[in-house]
Amino acid sequence: MGVRIDGLQYANWSEKIFRQMREGGVGAVHVTITYHETFRETVLNIEAWNRWFEAYPDLIVQARTAADVRRARDSGRTAIVFGSQNPSCMEDDIGLVEVLHTLGLRFMQLTYNNQSLLAAGCYEEEDSGLTRMGREVVDEMNRVGLVIDMSHSGERSTLEAIERSSRPIAITHANPAEWHPALRNKSDTVLKALGETGGMLGLSLYPHHLKGGGDCTLQEFCDMAARTADLMGPERVGIGSDLCQDQPDSVVHWMRTGRWTKAMDYGEGSADQPGFPPMPDWFSDSRDFSGIERGLREAGLGETEVAGIMGENWLRFFEAGFGPTQVAE
Repeated sequence: MGVRIDGLQYANWSEKIFRQMREGGVGAVHVTITYHETFRETVLNIEAWNRWFEAYPDLIVQARTAADVRRARDSGRTAIVFGSQNPSCMEDDIGLVEVLHTLGLRFMQLTYNNQSLLAAGCYEEEDSGLTRMGREVVDEMNRVGLVIDMSHSGERSTLEAIERSSRPIAITHANPAEWHPALRNKSDTVLKALGETGGMLGLSLYPHHLKGGGDCTLQEFCDMAARTADLMGPERVGIGSDLCQDQPDSVVHWMRTGRWTKAMDYGEGSADQPGFPPMPDWFSDSRDFSGIERGLREAGLGETEVAGIMGENWLRFFEAGFGPTQVAE
């Protein structure tokens, strides 16, 4: 039995959305639980999730392992995997990497657009690569089983993370820059290196990452997915929708500016539209994954390849990436 997995969402969570996940047959979602929050603020966000798990036990359950995802699927629930889009949650303390993993965090980006203590973001004019602390944190993340995510990182930093990491890394939500040259999309050089080292790319449905924005057609997206599978290997590609469902436009301000600037950082897209861009009409919530599945078939991908992109590839990646490194006895 296959499983549908979304490699990244940051929705305004509600019972409605949890039920839509079930209606869409989505077996697991990597959810952003923190952007610019400190460690203590991240713990408060985990507390909020604990209340949702308590309130909707028939719909969602936390997953810390691939086995948890399988159990959620078999029980008709959606597995929730915690992730951070910034290293702010670990502050300047490498010891918090293990603590966060113990609390359930399974993905952490080394940067969010800007230079961090660990690496350079994709919006910086100069990419200095991994910092001294960044190299140490990569090693520690490898040790405990916290996946390195370079979705918002610069090219050099991403390539250095791929090289430094002893375990495959992820780019959970981005598309090929050759297809659409957004700052956040990734070069073929990065995608090839990611695929060759066993990493995973989650193809993004966020309009700023799509060719033509919200006007991108399902066929264009699925044709791009097929080309990316040829480039990286079909087993290295999944979906990371970057769906921000039901979020108010004010959330964009928090995502873009955090606490680092007083001005509005509009990021990708027009400064005249600081809010969320309109989604393509073929994807508005988790119930629309079936359409992508059909589109991938129509793009010429085989059933095994389609099942992989829709979730099985992520599940195998979870299996390899979420546990601590094994020490020989």
